[in-house]
Amino acid sequence: MTNLDPRSLIAMAGLMASLMAVVLYFMRRYYPPSIQGIGYWASAPMTWLLATVMFSGRGVFPDLFSMVIANTLLLLGTTAFYVGCRRFLGHGGGWRLWGTVAALSALLFTWLTYGHPSYPLRLGSFTALMICIYAANLRFLLHHGGKRFPVRLVEVVLALHIAVLAVRLSTTLVGRAGSDLMEPSLYQTLYIGAYVLTVLMLSIGAVLMATDRLTTELNHLATHDALTHTLNRRALLERFEEELARSQRTGRGPAIMMLDLDHFKTVNDTLGHQHGDAVLVHFVERTQAVLRRADRLGRYGGEEFMVLLPETDIDDARSVAQRIHTATASGHALDCQLSIGVTTWHGPGDTLDAMLARADKALYQAKAQGRNQTCTA
Repeated sequence: MTNLDPRSLIAMAGLMASLMAVVLYFMRRYYPPSIQGIGYWASAPMTWLLATVMFSGRGVFPDLFSMVIANTLLLLGTTAFYVGCRRFLGHGGGWRLWGTVAALSALLFTWLTYGHPSYPLRLGSFTALMICIYAANLRFLLHHGGKRFPVRLVEVVLALHIAVLAVRLSTTLVGRAGSDLMEPSLYQTLYIGAYVLTVLMLSIGAVLMATDRLTTELNHLATHDALTHTLNRRALLERFEEELARSQRTGRGPAIMMLDLDHFKTVNDTLGHQHGDAVLVHFVERTQAVLRRADRLGRYGGEEFMVLLPETDIDDARSVAQRIHTATASGHALDCQLSIGVTTWHGPGDTLDAMLARADKALYQAKAQGRNQTCTA
């Protein structure tokens, strides 16, 4: 590794940054807009690429470009990656503070290049600022990033590079910074090599985080109703089958409720479909508020919904139905009435089709008896 001079490693970092910038740019273009932060992630390796071009031109470009602007661009790229992480996780801020710090650092680097030329001071200042931005990003991800693998990968990369930068800062403080970035020493090779790996791994981490979010959103779309965000029919029936299988082991089966909003077609015909959609959303919100954590509400079709109540007997199921009637019938401009059919598990021989048929029969009995009530079967 010592045979790789700093200029070669910097060129390698530039190549990796350019490739990852292209990947992230196309992800930003084709991924859904609900996945925020990709634009900032795409700008980070592009900014790092520009910085590597400046660094590689040391001795060819003026010091203003190869020292001052190059270091500033590295800080701005690192800030852009941090801001991308914040946007990705639904948070604002970050850019004003650290963008200002990165911009003001240009004045410091200018002074340490022209006013009081000092490679060790410039290197120490740059390293300390990088540690601060990385630490802010790491702290944010540890508090808000969750435990999924892509986020953990980025956290590990940040922590490792902070450690490398801390060692570099300590060697600078004891007078072992060297005389120039392009000095072909073992220390420079190791530090620049660590930077190359960090550029690659942070970009890969961003790609994995965005892809993981896309997968999650696609899974959600495949299992949830687009309007009400409840489980769709297929997903709800899958949960039902799982609960019946569990009942065979525990001996305690579920109850199910079929719910149908009374005269909903009239609402659509007289007030319009937008108002009808608002009624459905309101109904779901009020119903979810009175269900237990383990209960599952799903849209069975149109204005018909189903509730799965794990390990629930008929009396408890009636109580839940009454709470739903109360929650949806008063106190709001979108109040609605509904008919409910309830049935419970009848033992190991009971099946999904049999329970659905009983619940449906009870629902139509409630409608036949005047609507806005609960019947059991």
